[in-house]
Amino acid sequence: MIPREPATRTMKLLILAVFVGLCLSQHNLNTKHNRTSIVHLFEWRWADIAEECERYLAPNGYGGVQISPPSESIVVTNPWQPWWQRYQPISYNLCSRSGTEEELKGMITRCNNVGVRDCRLVSLLDLALEKDNVRGKVAEYMNKLIDMGVAGFRVDACKHMWPGDLSNVYGRLKSLNTTWFLPGTKPFIYQEVIDLGGESIKASEYFELGRVTEFSYSAKLGKVIRKRDKEKLSYLKNWGEGWGFMPSDKALVFVDNHDNQRGHGAGGACVLTFWDSRLYKIASGLMLAHPYGVTRVMSSYHWDRHLVNGKDQNDWMGPPSNANGSTKPVPINPDSTCGDKWICEHRWRQIRNMVIFRNVVNGQPLSNWWDNGNNQIAFSRGSKGFIVINNDAWELNVTLDTGLPAGTYCDVISGDKSGDSCTGKQMSVGSDGRATFHISHTQEDPFIALHADSKL
Repeated sequence: MIPREPATRTMKLLILAVFVGLCLSQHNLNTKHNRTSIVHLFEWRWADIAEECERYLAPNGYGGVQISPPSESIVVTNPWQPWWQRYQPISYNLCSRSGTEEELKGMITRCNNVGVRDCRLVSLLDLALEKDNVRGKVAEYMNKLIDMGVAGFRVDACKHMWPGDLSNVYGRLKSLNTTWFLPGTKPFIYQEVIDLGGESIKASEYFELGRVTEFSYSAKLGKVIRKRDKEKLSYLKNWGEGWGFMPSDKALVFVDNHDNQRGHGAGGACVLTFWDSRLYKIASGLMLAHPYGVTRVMSSYHWDRHLVNGKDQNDWMGPPSNANGSTKPVPINPDSTCGDKWICEHRWRQIRNMVIFRNVVNGQPLSNWWDNGNNQIAFSRGSKGFIVINNDAWELNVTLDTGLPAGTYCDVISGDKSGDSCTGKQMSVGSDGRATFHISHTQEDPFIALHADSKL
């Protein structure tokens, strides 16, 4: 059984490895080279993260990487080394099943050197955070990580911590390491607060301290894509704050996270995960195309599900491991996918290319909205990008105003632009900015995305 969070406000901090650029505020993910998304490489080893920063994340426009807690934790043998043991720390020592302190330092350096920042998770025992010496010890731990080059922190279970206590700790944090950041740059902070409405503790209590996780986004997006309770894509015309979500400049959003993909946390059965890959890619594409919030992509591992009355009895299972409990490396297949039960959603072409799409359209408004009143929608991001989605049970055949300059574009969902050619569909936009789209409801990926950099 996974230990649940206590009723009192306790101190649990999570350090993520994020590719944050010149972050002058704890709210803003000012990523290097206009990078706009981070990815959670859940339970990866430090050595593998370092490799992934250099060979894949930086070249494909990812702005940051979230890592698992780096501190020493308990070792649970019944069940055998579950994923959640990482969230039961026993010291401030930077040794874990992801590697040693030296390997952690090496990973942070290598990722920073290619423009991938390290936003890291600190998960601590219940602490008397109202005491000055405790606050000092927590800040000391976080500052050690900042000195190594960490760019930000995810704070776990924030609603169990008084905002005033957190403000005191955050106020003690150093500016980021000037090897990679401008003097005076503050660490990016995002805080886990589950607030689906009706909670006695509100997410808004934490807005002034940093970004906050918008769990309603994950739950409601899954419900819309799954068409539960008669929800439709056409209802997303005012998606974001119009749905009662927190302000965009305060929100961090995701399709799923390491908790709710296992049925824990918030969202329930509607949450989309890699188990529903077709719908998951649609949801990820929509999230990354839409301007709301800072986006975080999930990268998971496979476990052997065993459902009893709808409850997964194996949701505790840790990452792919050797017989001695050590975490296995992440092998990369010739087709760029991962092997040995590592899912690597961030490497799926559809998701990777939409991360790039989001970078290209950054700062552009949502415009040229179209829908059929059901589950076919389209919208542009200014004159830089356009996406069309068909989640109906019939074909989409329509001519739309894309807002794009005239030309031939590569659809980055069905393929990749390679020089002057495209491995997927090619779409022609006329001098009037209009294009005709045909998307079958039986396609594996029933959506099309075009952007300025995919023009042939």
